[in-house]
Amino acid sequence: MDHDMDHGMAMAPKSSSSTNDTMMMGQMHDMMHMTFFWGKDALILFDNWPAGNSGKYVLALILVFAMSILIEFLSSTRFIKPGSNPIVAGLVQTLLHVLRVGLAYLVMLALMSFNGGVFLVAVLGHAVGFFFRSRAFKKPHQDENFDLPPLSC
Repeated sequence: MDHDMDHGMAMAPKSSSSTNDTMMMGQMHDMMHMTFFWGKDALILFDNWPAGNSGKYVLALILVFAMSILIEFLSSTRFIKPGSNPIVAGLVQTLLHVLRVGLAYLVMLALMSFNGGVFLVAVLGHAVGFFFRSRAFKKPHQDENFDLPPLSC
């Protein structure tokens, strides 16, 4: 009787999941870098873009640079005048916050390409944006109240 029960419980053959996992990792390795690299053969934000095209790569670097500057600009600019309607002021602050966070996430996703050029222009863009909001361009008694608090990491 025990023999009949064992017969119905035969073990399934081992799958070749380790082979499939190795193949998947190989394909993933071909698609994206996991360490910093240099060159125009990067995928930045969109599939097949810039895909080795020098002109599109330079455009991608310019866009990341501009987004980094804009993030710093949004962190330090007054768009709301004192005495504004509190509801309107709150909506403007919220929209500015959404724009700033969205741009920050886009820059972060561009950095996840692990391309050295993208990293350099992102850091340089934040530095240039910060420099223009630093003391170098402020009047001696300029009010430090901004519409948005600084991003915290």
